[in-house]
Amino acid sequence: MRLVFWVGFWTFLIDQASKYLVVHWMNLRQLGAIDVFPPFLNFRMAWNYGINFGLMSHDSSVTRWALIAVALVISGAVLWWVRKETGGATQKVSAGLLVGGALGNVIDRLIYGAVADFLNMSCCGIHNPYAFNLADIAVFAGAIGLVFFTPSSPPKKAS
Repeated sequence: MRLVFWVGFWTFLIDQASKYLVVHWMNLRQLGAIDVFPPFLNFRMAWNYGINFGLMSHDSSVTRWALIAVALVISGAVLWWVRKETGGATQKVSAGLLVGGALGNVIDRLIYGAVADFLNMSCCGIHNPYAFNLADIAVFAGAIGLVFFTPSSPPKKAS
């Protein structure tokens, strides 16, 4: 569980530091857009009041607190499950990524009322209208990692 904690801690810290750097220090919340390496990497300020792609984004207090509660319950369930599960280090890293990213977005909802999304990437003539953040990447990578790196059956005990 120590590995889960440290991966989650660093994921959370890097996510929050990146948001502070881009949103406040680089003043993206006022500028709205910064072209970093167009079209491949751009910063576009987007406040996500809902879930992926702005679903459930009614900007209501009920939605905000419900999404905070869901993220905390899922994080707690993942921690409980990984503690009981017999997976290896890759599974623990995946769980840490998922929990650290989820908690990073929870802090955004507590502080700003919405998740601060700023990364926008496009390529090859395809324009991506959506923005995301490092926590979103961590949650996605962690969830995929838990699917692929959790053993399908418990290891056999030595006789």
